[in-house]
This record gives sequence, C-alpha cells and structure tokens, in this order.
Amino acid sequence: MASPQKSMNSQTSRLALFKLVLLGESAVGKSSIVHRFVKNTFDDMRESTIGAAFLTQTVDVPEKEITVKFEIWDTAGQERYKSLVPMYYRGANAALCVYDITNEQLFERAKDWINELKKQAPEGIVICLVGNKLDLEQDRKVTQDQVTEYLESLDGSENIVLSAECSAKSGDGVLDIFNRIARALPLDQRIQEWAGGAAGTRSRSSTYSGRRTGGVDLGRGDRQLRLLLLSSCC
Repeated sequence: MASPQKSMNSQTSRLALFKLVLLGESAVGKSSIVHRFVKNTFDDMRESTIGAAFLTQTVDVPEKEITVKFEIWDTAGQERYKSLVPMYYRGANAALCVYDITNEQLFERAKDWINELKKQAPEGIVICLVGNKLDLEQDRKVTQDQVTEYLESLDGSENIVLSAECSAKSGDGVLDIFNRIARALPLDQRIQEWAGGAAGTRSRSSTYSGRRTGGVDLGRGDRQLRLLLLSSCC
C-alpha cells in the first residue's frame, strides 16, 4: 500500500466530516481494512472486535480543495452484537459492507446488510460492497461477474452502491476504497451546511487547520459503548 498522502495546504483545504460504518460477518477482515487505512498496518493475530471500535482518518480531495475526515465505526461481526449494530449506522453517511471473496455465504450476508441499510439507514447513504482477501485469489469463490450481476439488480436504487475488492494484508486497493467513497459523498453540500449552520463554531470550521491524523482507536467494552452511544449524536 502506498504511503499515506499528505494533507493539502492548511490555508486552502476545507474540512468535511462524515460518519462511516463497517458491516459484515466475523473474520471477513473489517478491522484489518480499517487499520490498514488508518495506520497502514496489518496483524495476522488481530482479535475479534468487541462491540465496536472507533477510529478517524482523513482523505484529501484536491480537485475540490476539501479534506474529508471519516469518523469510522468498526462493528463486531459476532451474532451476540447484532442487536447493537443499528445504533452504529444511525446517522451514517457511508457504509462498507465487507465479505470474504473465498466464501459465498459471507457474500450473501453482505447483501443482507445492504438490504438492511436500504431500509433502515439514513436516506442518501453511500454504500460500498467490499470483497476482502484479494491475496487469496487462488481460493476465490465469489466472482466479479456475481458482484456485477448483483449491482445491476439494484438499478433504480435511491442509494449510491459502489463495489471494490482489496487485500487488507497487502494493502492493495484499500486506500482507493476510501478515496472513491469520499468523492461519492455530497462534499459541497456539507461545506455549505456548515458555513450556514455552524459559522463560528471552531470544531466545525470549514477550514482544515491541521495535518492528516494517524487515527485514534477507541475500542471499548459493551457497557462503555452503550453509554457513549446514548450520550452522543452517533
């Protein structure tokens, strides 16, 4: 994976903040994708996420002179945490529905997550169907034709649904996913909203005053997560 890009000149870059959530079954590599994007690291022995983890990272969109800051909620895939997931995609602007390209059942489950988002998530959410573990191409069970056929069946959907494949292990394709999502989001609309409704609020300034962050991991236990979610706007 290429080295993280440097942020644009702080005097010309405007900041747009968006909430992004990752959905998918356990062991598809959601956390590995996020850590590759945020920290450019990979851990073969990474433990399953408990409840959810929160991280942040930015992507520059130079053609619009905007820096997109993603507030990323990495949800747990285990069945016992499924009832908590709607709290994480509430208010989300974008979602990654992740599957393992070596497992057709996990692909079907990712499609179920997309169906749930289309029914329950905020209107206009940008969705990306992500096939992970591209480094295991020799064991592929989900073909690109299957993905294309599924996306064509969504024609007429009110939501933007992208597709991508990546390898969190090698880093191939990971940054491109977040770059594509950033460009599919309503950047100008968000900047205008902040300019009109949050003028003078330093924390939501339309001018980005810092460099690209390395990300903050705030994984927590169940009780702390519930308290955080109930007390926040997420």
